[in-house]
Amino acid sequence: MKLSAFSLSLLGVLALASPAAAHVVLDGPMASAGAYYKAVFRVPHGCDGSATTAVSVRIPEGAISVKPQPKSGWTVKTETAPYAQTYEIHGKKVSEGVVEVTWEGGPLPDDMFDEFALTMKLPDDKETMMLFFPVAQTCEDGAISWDEFPAPGVDPHSLAYPAPSLMLHHGEGHEHHH
Repeated sequence: MKLSAFSLSLLGVLALASPAAAHVVLDGPMASAGAYYKAVFRVPHGCDGSATTAVSVRIPEGAISVKPQPKSGWTVKTETAPYAQTYEIHGKKVSEGVVEVTWEGGPLPDDMFDEFALTMKLPDDKETMMLFFPVAQTCEDGAISWDEFPAPGVDPHSLAYPAPSLMLHHGEGHEHHH
């Protein structure tokens, strides 16, 4: 989903003004386009009192070279698939890669939180201002899909199950650290 620069700027201000503590969110909601980024997904609770047993993150098109961080007590699985286009990383062309990461195990009790991390190289496409990472949270009893995207002009805090989002900054000073 692509939004206008004005709509995205407004979304970014709104997102930073009042964090959504009850939702799965990214610890760092802004990053430089084209940079390597450590995405830390904060899971603040289970499903209506039930402990979390799996967290799956869908990787948006353009984010490549995805590597999940292992977690003690959890197994990590990745799903690979073809990309919509070919990308270049370290001089090599890639046309497929990780499109979903799933951590299974725990369990993470409802009254505790945890963080699930992965690294990736962000897209440097000037048309891409924001990335959305739909998350499926599976619990011992029930599940929650954090997969709603805000339409232009809609307050993202009005969504019941918003997908974690990352605003991309386009400009000088990209960091390409691994």
